[in-house]
Amino acid sequence: MDFTSFGEKFNGTSGILQLMDDLGQGVGDPGTIMLGGGNPSSISEVHAYFESQMRSIVGQPEIFQRLIGTYASPRGHTAFIEAFVELVNGLYHWGISSENVVLTNGSQIAFFYLFNLFGGESSRGFRKILLPLTPEYIGYEDLGLSRGIFASYRPVIELLHDNLFKYRVDFNALTISPEIGALCVSRPTNPTGNVLTEDEIEQLSVLAESCNIPLIIDNAYGAPFPGIIFSEIKPRWNPSIVMCLSLSKLGLPGIRTGIIVARKEITRRIANMNAIISLSPGNIGPGLSLKGVQSGDILRLCREVIRPHYKSGIENAIAVSRRLFRGLDFRIHVPEGSILIWIWFPALRISTQELYVRVKRRGVLIVPGHYFFPGLENDAWDHKSQCIRINVGASPEDVEKGLAIIAEEVRDA
Repeated sequence: MDFTSFGEKFNGTSGILQLMDDLGQGVGDPGTIMLGGGNPSSISEVHAYFESQMRSIVGQPEIFQRLIGTYASPRGHTAFIEAFVELVNGLYHWGISSENVVLTNGSQIAFFYLFNLFGGESSRGFRKILLPLTPEYIGYEDLGLSRGIFASYRPVIELLHDNLFKYRVDFNALTISPEIGALCVSRPTNPTGNVLTEDEIEQLSVLAESCNIPLIIDNAYGAPFPGIIFSEIKPRWNPSIVMCLSLSKLGLPGIRTGIIVARKEITRRIANMNAIISLSPGNIGPGLSLKGVQSGDILRLCREVIRPHYKSGIENAIAVSRRLFRGLDFRIHVPEGSILIWIWFPALRISTQELYVRVKRRGVLIVPGHYFFPGLENDAWDHKSQCIRINVGASPEDVEKGLAIIAEEVRDA
């Protein structure tokens, strides 16, 4: 059977495919230590909150029927969008309207839309998405319908005390050529937990505006929800910024809800794509979250439950790593947000892909670092094969067991 280039493109080797396959296999094997994919923790108070919302909806036949028995508009669940607009305008004074917001069936499809809206063939030639700093999210790399849509830069690496380090945007090297169609950063960054500073975001926003291209900010771990960010940072928005949020790390990865905030000419195009590709975004995620957004309960959950849970998990994982990796050459990216830690082994004599294979044989799933450098595929930089991503969403006991096996394999290597 013959397939098109489109069909072949999505059937090759892929970091996100490996990650999601591992995630599915690990869920089916209770003995697997899941330090790999980005599944959020099952937090009892969060679970109870959304269960109560579901029970309330099911108990109201009219609302339940509207939720499961009618299509949303291509822009998404109207009441949720209105509540979201009121929330962020009240918190951050963005001055947006409902026309600046569109929902998607998960943030992955949101980035598929955005990257192909601004990257690929155009009337002005081939356009690229510029990642000012890598490593970046593993799920970006394969989203372009055209190959080679990413350009990126190595970061400046700042070595810190206590086996920590931090990536910073190298503004001395950063240039925006005419082929660039958009800039994109995640904040907090997946995989490292890096939070770009206010100054870095300001400089990137000014650069984007001066080139009449958008700065896309992946805010999947940031404020206002899920709020897994360990400093008081207010997300900014202006017409040159495309802000992307998600309900996944709030504890709802299975209901696939992405949120895009952008100028109206962009959200209108995304809504049109929704209509053509999937008719409309789903209602379940927005419906379950609606009252929490209207009342502010979502913010309380983030502030009092979700953020402390992951902050504790991060602190535990770093303390355990320092104990188990003692005597090894290792560094951890300073933890500023997300549910992840990024570990660098500068003296590792095997690639982290080989390390991934070795620990997987022993029932531990991690993500090797080389997948997180889209746009640097041809850059012979050893650092790309010296890092691993760890999800701290597992129990403290599993995190310690998994890190102990990783430490043994690194020593053996």
